[in-house]
Amino acid sequence: MPSSIYLSAAHKSSGKTVVSLGLCAAFREQSLNVQAFKKGPDYIDPIWLSQASGKQCYNLDFYNMSDEQIIDLYEQHASQSDLAIIEGNKGLFDGMKVAGGDANADLAKLLNIPVILVVDATGITRGVAPLVSGYQAFDKEVDIAGIILNKIAGDRHESKLVQAIEYYTDIPVLGAIRRTKELIIDERHLGLMPANETPESQVFINRAAKHIADQVDLEKIKGLNRKVIKPKTVKFSIVKKSLTVAVAKDSAFGFYYPDDLNAFESLGVDLVYFDTLQDAQLPKADALFIGGGFPEMQLESLSANQSLLADIKSKIEAGLPTYAECGGLMYLSRQITQQGKSHKMVGVIEADTLMTPKPIGRGYVQLSPTSKHPWSKVAGRIYAHEFHYSKLENINPKTHYAYEVLRGVGVDNKRDGILVHHLLATYSHLRNVGGNHWVEQFVNFIKDIKNKTT
Repeated sequence: MPSSIYLSAAHKSSGKTVVSLGLCAAFREQSLNVQAFKKGPDYIDPIWLSQASGKQCYNLDFYNMSDEQIIDLYEQHASQSDLAIIEGNKGLFDGMKVAGGDANADLAKLLNIPVILVVDATGITRGVAPLVSGYQAFDKEVDIAGIILNKIAGDRHESKLVQAIEYYTDIPVLGAIRRTKELIIDERHLGLMPANETPESQVFINRAAKHIADQVDLEKIKGLNRKVIKPKTVKFSIVKKSLTVAVAKDSAFGFYYPDDLNAFESLGVDLVYFDTLQDAQLPKADALFIGGGFPEMQLESLSANQSLLADIKSKIEAGLPTYAECGGLMYLSRQITQQGKSHKMVGVIEADTLMTPKPIGRGYVQLSPTSKHPWSKVAGRIYAHEFHYSKLENINPKTHYAYEVLRGVGVDNKRDGILVHHLLATYSHLRNVGGNHWVEQFVNFIKDIKNKTT
């Protein structure tokens, strides 16, 4: 029977991601099969969690998934593990709705999983008691099964905190982690630095695992919740590979949902990955997919790879079906300017990208497809998200768009999804869940184009 725990906190930046990474790696070192999940639309934390656990991390999101889809995805992967760890986002009760329904607490209740509350103990002693008891009393249906105290100043500080919690509450303290620079990950405007950009990421994960193993009671955590999850019967039908899609995946581009990539493969698509920093040309493929990332951190290397830029431009102009999201959109523009310095990019999109010090679009979006949308069976509202500290300037006024923005920013506060040739490039990140089967729609579009040209 697998164990499942939900890592949450009183507020964001409490250190729950580092604790989650350390737990995944520490349990993995015990030869346990660990399955990580992340609440919400995050890409960066799942990259770290995947590396720490040794398995792909999956996102669970109330915004674009039904309760049934969340349960199904969770049980499908948790049932194959010894231990499932879900890392929350923000605080335990933080969400979009004042009455709740989409918070971490609601996800923990939906999946019937006990919560471990990570408490940032900076500057607090006896006051931790009303904080913890208040969280316990706020929603009695949430099972707060333990506390991990984080950023402890020393033995005396720890003693005061533990005494207060034990005196005023019945929630056990499962660990007390000392404040140390060794457990700080460099942060950036969208949160944690992606592990795919950080050569020392495994060193950090190993260090976090050691701190957690030394200062957290792993055995108690393993015994918190053991539930019977009936293994999902996954039908592995042999699908003939009929299409090839080239996917950019490197230190500049790495934001992909693993279940979306799995959806491509289930439809007979062979995914071939390429490196925008190293490869001189695209691999032979029927289509191109460039996801999100941080191209602004690799501008010189991206711009220096002139042969690949020219190859991508010529192939898109020749009709190669292409889908690009956020960082991919920026990469396909004429240039990216950061701090007054411009770097030439692919140039197939008639617009320039300007990096900004403050977020332009950040959060959930709602899109409505326009009559110009090139893919078939795209209808109704599309629930997605955007996270970009850039905007497009000098856009060709004759540009066509695939989406009207009902909520969010997109390209110009009104529209998103730039269309040129057979390219759709959007600031929004789509996910192949709910009623938005974008992978199938894109694959059918690729097939249509291929049939017309052969």
